[in-house]
Amino acid sequence: MDQVEVFKALSNKTRLQILNWLKAPAENFPDQPNADFENVGVCVGQIQMKAGLSQSTISEYLSILQRADLISATRVGQWTYYKRNMEGLEKLSEIINTEL
Repeated sequence: MDQVEVFKALSNKTRLQILNWLKAPAENFPDQPNADFENVGVCVGQIQMKAGLSQSTISEYLSILQRADLISATRVGQWTYYKRNMEGLEKLSEIINTEL
């Protein structure tokens, strides 16, 4: 895990909000007909609508979070779903607790 990349990813208010929303997707997003939140994640379109930003901006933000190992993506047909990467978040917690 690249610490600089992780902290860069966390340095944006909207990216932090996305991580927070994905922590409790059932509370933050409407039901999805084709995928469940726990196993697949939240459709990028729902994240984009909630954030109120352009598709390209949200895609870039999600890409940054994914490169930092904070979220993971699952492709189902033509849609991409995102959820928190618990392993990456545990590594981040370990870094904060032991190195900082």
